[in-house]
Amino acid sequence: MRNLLQGQYPLSAAFFRFTGLEDGLGDLVLLRQASIAMQRLAEEKTGKMGLTPEKLAVLWMCKNSKRPLTPAQIARVAFRENQTVAGLLNRMEKEGFLKRTPKRKGQPYTAISMTGKGEDSLERGLSSFKELIDLLPRFSESTLAELDAVLRKATQTMHTELIETHLSPSW
Repeated sequence: MRNLLQGQYPLSAAFFRFTGLEDGLGDLVLLRQASIAMQRLAEEKTGKMGLTPEKLAVLWMCKNSKRPLTPAQIARVAFRENQTVAGLLNRMEKEGFLKRTPKRKGQPYTAISMTGKGEDSLERGLSSFKELIDLLPRFSESTLAELDAVLRKATQTMHTELIETHLSPSW
């Protein structure tokens, strides 16, 4: 990955303001750049364990849910189409990370639960994500609270827009 990025530097918000991209567009670009960079690092770290950030997210959801999840619930939380999640769950079940309990009388949905291998992989994957957290700058509690509020509001607003524009009918 270093060779791929060698000599490339991220553009700053000042560059975008300088070129006339104002009114928050430079900030949006920076937020997107940070997100993409974190995704690439997460893919590199989890890939060494046979995981992806998406698989790790599913395992984390399963661990932190009070009851078995359904594929539709996972799709909604992960902001993914049902078909995309179905394919991911198929691969994860074949790899032994989770088990699906098919629909049956009195239970009108497929339940997803984590296996022992999934639990072990989740713990190792979370350790690699903690390494990513260590790369982030340390913020004060008040800055973290403000950032948390902004990102939650942005996520809620974007999700509402997706629903209203019917960009994701399966959500």
